[in-house]
Amino acid sequence: MLLAISRDSPEELLSWAQDEGFAFRMLSDADGAVGHAYGAVTSSNTLNNRNLFIVDGEGLIAHRMVPFREVDPTAYTDLAAAILNTAGSGD
Repeated sequence: MLLAISRDSPEELLSWAQDEGFAFRMLSDADGAVGHAYGAVTSSNTLNNRNLFIVDGEGLIAHRMVPFREVDPTAYTDLAAAILNTAGSGD
């Protein structure tokens, strides 16, 4: 299951998901608790890093991309490989 978590409001995320046709759930972390737990929020609480975590079937982080380089096309190749590796490990 793919989930995306953002500091955006639920309304903003719903609009974005509908506009882009995303076929995955987008969750709001409005208070930043999840972002802080994963190190995605700076100490100033104003900047969110784009981080990506692949969580296996046991709920453990199987792969981290911190930060996620969304403007680098090779980041998506690396992501696909990490997903296949995690799926291939039986999780």
